[in-house]
Amino acid sequence: MTDLSSAPRFGREFLETSRKDSWWAGPLMSGLGFLVFVVYTTWVMLLGTHYEWGPYLSPMYSPLFRPKWWPFSPAILILWAPLGFRMSCYYYRKFYYRAFFFTPPACAVGARPQKYRGERALFLFQNLHRFFLYLALIFVVILSYDAVVAFNWDGKFGIGVGTIVLVLNALFIAIFTFGCNSLRHLVGGNMNCYSCATLGKPRHGLWKIVSRINEHHQLWAWVSMIWVGLTDLYIRLVSMGMITDLRIL
Repeated sequence: MTDLSSAPRFGREFLETSRKDSWWAGPLMSGLGFLVFVVYTTWVMLLGTHYEWGPYLSPMYSPLFRPKWWPFSPAILILWAPLGFRMSCYYYRKFYYRAFFFTPPACAVGARPQKYRGERALFLFQNLHRFFLYLALIFVVILSYDAVVAFNWDGKFGIGVGTIVLVLNALFIAIFTFGCNSLRHLVGGNMNCYSCATLGKPRHGLWKIVSRINEHHQLWAWVSMIWVGLTDLYIRLVSMGMITDLRIL
């Protein structure tokens, strides 16, 4: 009879690994960073005050929509769309599956025992990512418009620190959105022969541009998320009189 006691095992126990590096640091930092963003965004969304000053409008309240029939913060009517795009993003799925659900916590680390059920039940909304993309593209236009408005000081051209903050916010959001995997598929990833298709050459060009941006999708996911929070915080502090917006021009 063959002795199986020393045979190699396939699969790992929960958190079992032979890695010697600090593999837990990445999931821990990304999980804490995202948790801070979620808590801050929820607080801002429910607050409903200090979201605009002069030509500046917080991206968490844009487009500003204040119907008379809605007694709560207008951000509640807005933020579901950009947050839905982020929460269903392929990169965001990767890090919050690791940081919060340990499936698995990191490469070559044992996952939490569970039955894999696909993107169903609680995570059914993730299948709507491509539809959230269409909304996200609209928000790129809206936030770009807000950045242009930030140059308008009572009908005159002007630049403040907040103007630069809003311009960078629109830029970072655009780069993150234009690097989306669903957009990459939409513009050309669903084609087998560019030379055989209508507008194949320009679509191939767009596909290459989106693919290049997509190479750093993780970076822009974090940069855009952090910056949108800082943009709201800056406008909020100026509106509350806690800091002064410096006029550059």
